[in-house]
Amino acid sequence: MVALRDSYVLEILDVPENHKEKELRKSIVANIRDLILEFGKDFTFVGEEYRVQVGNKDFHIDLLFYNRELSCLVAIELKVTDFKPEHLGQLEFYLEALDRDVRKSNENPSVGLILCTGKDDMVVEYALSRSLSPTLVADYQLPLPNKSVLTEKLRELKELADVVADDEEDE
Repeated sequence: MVALRDSYVLEILDVPENHKEKELRKSIVANIRDLILEFGKDFTFVGEEYRVQVGNKDFHIDLLFYNRELSCLVAIELKVTDFKPEHLGQLEFYLEALDRDVRKSNENPSVGLILCTGKDDMVVEYALSRSLSPTLVADYQLPLPNKSVLTEKLRELKELADVVADDEEDE
């Protein structure tokens, strides 16, 4: 089963540290092949600023992909700020529009990804707790963290793996 991750390293993108959503989106599209490899091999690119019309108004989804394994549309909303609960409402609106007006009868319901510069896991948990839409909030970083940070994270993961292994042996 394919899974969207909760963090992405987008150092392939050539955007300044203080970038705008439009700059991020344009850079993603310019580097779409590499980005799809970051997301996973079963993603295909549908479009940027994908227009959906609800009532007499046009709305634009930052990026729209299709995932072959999941057989569904994947809407990605880009945020150049930390996650805010109101981002979820916007994405859920887009997912509803996609499912009512774009999705084909043989496809699964659309899923969403909010890609933001940071997130507080507790805020995300509260925001998603009553949501019926399959949505993930992921953060991104442009450059890889320095070696000492990566080394520390690997040490923490190894310690966690050792604890889990010990718990399984005790059972």
